[in-house]
Amino acid sequence: MMYRSFAGLCAVALLSACQPAPPDDTRFGVGFDQTFDAQRANRDAALAGTGVPPAPGVSAQPLPAPGSAEATAAETSAILARTANQDASARAAALNSGVPPVEAAPGNPPPAVVDSNTGISRENNFDAVSSQRSIDADAARVAANRAQYTVIPPTALPERTSAGPNIVAYALQTSHPVGTKLYSRFSLNASGKYNRNCGQYRHQDQAQIAFLEAGGPERDPKGMDPDGDGYACTWDPTIYRNVNG
Repeated sequence: MMYRSFAGLCAVALLSACQPAPPDDTRFGVGFDQTFDAQRANRDAALAGTGVPPAPGVSAQPLPAPGSAEATAAETSAILARTANQDASARAAALNSGVPPVEAAPGNPPPAVVDSNTGISRENNFDAVSSQRSIDADAARVAANRAQYTVIPPTALPERTSAGPNIVAYALQTSHPVGTKLYSRFSLNASGKYNRNCGQYRHQDQAQIAFLEAGGPERDPKGMDPDGDGYACTWDPTIYRNVNG
């Protein structure tokens, strides 16, 4: 038993001896560039105040109130200081106006008032309108407009010409459901003719019109109504009957 314990301790000692030593490199420290002691020293210096830079000076002069004369003068002075070194002719050429821009300054005269009338508009003021045009001129203008006015009398609607079978009228004239055989049908290769001829039309209404034009519902030379119900391909008259009802 003691021999086994001694062998185990020797094995552990051998494994520990084979373990590589940690590299002596500061890149493997806490901050990847400094050791833990250096990091702690920097932190202690910052907490003590020796490593903290001095705070910048803060002016205690109060700012002018927004919208006051002092604030307006300060903004105007700042604008003039930024634009003082710009040539007026160069700015006018850049604006492509040919007129030098007006500098914003409190000494500039106020803009001219175009219309200071605060009452009713000129169009509703008889005195203002009468000074521009007279009643006779208005009457002449109304007469000229009436002379250009042309009354077109109504005409009768044109007669509806026959443009082929009316499937709406046909749907309203019938009452039997889809699949009810009313007409005899006999055709060789009925399935092939049905698929070939019905596949030529993009809508079932077009197929029903072609079926009626070819002699339907009594005759079905194209094989579009193999069950003999009078409805070609997949056409269903129910939609038209419901609208009429």
